[in-house]
Amino acid sequence: MTLTADLLVAVAFAFAFSIGAHYTGACMGMPYAAGAIRPWNALLLMAPLAFVGAAFASGHVEATVGHGLLGGGTVALGVALAIVASALVLTSAYNLVTIPTSTIQILVFATVGAGLAAGLPIQWATIGSLVVLWALAPFAAFALGFLFVRVADRYRPPRPSRNGGPRPAFGNSAALALVGVGAAASFAMGANDVSNASGAFVMTGLFGLFLAGVVGGLGLALGVLTWGRPLLQRVAFDLVELDPRMATASQLAQSTVILVSVALGFFTSMNQALVGAMIGAGIARRRSTVLWKPIRSILLGWAAGPVSGATLGFGLVWALTQLHVL
Repeated sequence: MTLTADLLVAVAFAFAFSIGAHYTGACMGMPYAAGAIRPWNALLLMAPLAFVGAAFASGHVEATVGHGLLGGGTVALGVALAIVASALVLTSAYNLVTIPTSTIQILVFATVGAGLAAGLPIQWATIGSLVVLWALAPFAAFALGFLFVRVADRYRPPRPSRNGGPRPAFGNSAALALVGVGAAASFAMGANDVSNASGAFVMTGLFGLFLAGVVGGLGLALGVLTWGRPLLQRVAFDLVELDPRMATASQLAQSTVILVSVALGFFTSMNQALVGAMIGAGIARRRSTVLWKPIRSILLGWAAGPVSGATLGFGLVWALTQLHVL
């Protein structure tokens, strides 16, 4: 491989590593917060499942990133490198301040910015479909989170506590269910998010769909194991006051939305789906469960992500072009 190709592989792997850490809270934060699993066990469970999802269930999304965002055939290695580098820098910056943002939105708009700077045709129909999905996904997760809690409470009402509030029983079966939906979310994350990093391999023709998923999946797993705990702590304890049933419903709603999106060849934000599901679960109980102050900071991050992605992607490609590197 050329030096540019080697750099692309290295940067994409580093980005996958960052993504793995970034989404530990979105996948295993609920089981950890409810005390169903210890933090290290959560990471050990999540890492291999994220790899399996990336290697064996990401093909449709890899194809969308590789062929559906930019037109004009194979993308130059330098342009792909600028896209992945932009997304890596921004995601890492958000990780450092422990603000869960949408890595997908950063990546897609970095691709748009880089494509515009390079004079490549943008597949606006695909971009539009993704934006519609991103708008709908939190509401779908909200509805599912609300529905799951209401159905569960109807068939097995929570026992009242001494002060009159609900006092959910949290036995072995509840712990197992909560860990199970966390495991499903981990698999879904691998399938949904690996193409943020490894879609560039498909975009340039460097690797095929399966090998791109494997390489990216290894980066995800390593990121989960080595840098994931701060984000696990953030989502687990700063965002929501929950009981095990609400946590299970929220995680199940999130996983359902993500896996349906992946099956259709699209990808959407794990964090947005989770927060939407948590709000729905809280409203189903008619009590304030969501802590709005940290959520407002996350919403700010979601708003800044696409703008910063497009700006940095465009700027890097423009600068490299002016320097006659591209």
